[in-house]
Amino acid sequence: MLQLERAKVNPILVPDESNWWESKAVFNCSVLNDGKTIHMLYRAIGEYEDYVSRIGYASSNDGLSFSRRKEVAIYPELGYERYGIEDPRLMTIEEKTYVTYVVLSNYVKNNPSISTALAMTDDFSHYERLGIITIPGSEDKDVVLFPKFNGESGFQRYMMLHRPSNWVGPQYNTERPSIWIAEGDSVTNFEKHLPLVKPEQSWEALKIGVGVSPIKTKKGWLVIYHGVSTDHVYSAGAFLLDLKEPHKILGRTKRPLLSPEEDYEIKGDVNNVVFPTGACILDNKLFVYYGAADKVCCVATVDLQDILDYLLSPACSI
Repeated sequence: MLQLERAKVNPILVPDESNWWESKAVFNCSVLNDGKTIHMLYRAIGEYEDYVSRIGYASSNDGLSFSRRKEVAIYPELGYERYGIEDPRLMTIEEKTYVTYVVLSNYVKNNPSISTALAMTDDFSHYERLGIITIPGSEDKDVVLFPKFNGESGFQRYMMLHRPSNWVGPQYNTERPSIWIAEGDSVTNFEKHLPLVKPEQSWEALKIGVGVSPIKTKKGWLVIYHGVSTDHVYSAGAFLLDLKEPHKILGRTKRPLLSPEEDYEIKGDVNNVVFPTGACILDNKLFVYYGAADKVCCVATVDLQDILDYLLSPACSI
């Protein structure tokens, strides 16, 4: 059974008590490797009363040691962001850098509805807001975009993976919150939605959600995702999609690649959480970045060829 190997330096990012907006928790980090620098955006908490999240920025040359800015990278600025900006995911489409992030309709303690918004940046200092891209009332998060894609009609199309929590029941052909694939004509307009991956194993029985933007490999689109068990333990898994037909699943882990075991994963603001939100390839190794116990940022690695071979082996057959 394949497992991710935790970095010995974990956690790689911890709360900075000297910096008010990230003094309580830093977690759920996403990364983008531009060939020179590994850019990171991470969720930060500076108080627990209202639990308003902001996004911080850090960078690295080796994927393990990160230097962060003192200033907030993305802070609640527009009306739909006023209750916090959570769980950023980074991706590149046509040489443009995008970030999806979760926004709330009210403070966390007031059981808000959930949507996902999109922004674009070319310097990780300034962010152009492109608005909310999910359907109202769907309680949609864990949203990532594919690179631009050729649709069935031959026209250039855009695709995304997302997790609309309210899309459950016979009319949606799934009984638990699942990962859906969507197709549209721009990065802000997706009109065709189909369920792609549903909870199947005990470690993901409650719900699943995509973790990182699909990584293009020679064997297929590699996707890291999280699953939640009925006793609310968050673990990480993976699946592989066909390069030309991403609706087709080539292989999927039946057991977790990473589950809470270390103290920093077991005890925190939310216990027993491994929540993957970022990944990149360095020297033929896959680096998977994750939030641990909603408190700190961590990373685990695996040989890229090993995980591809594993996903195409009988152990992961569909």
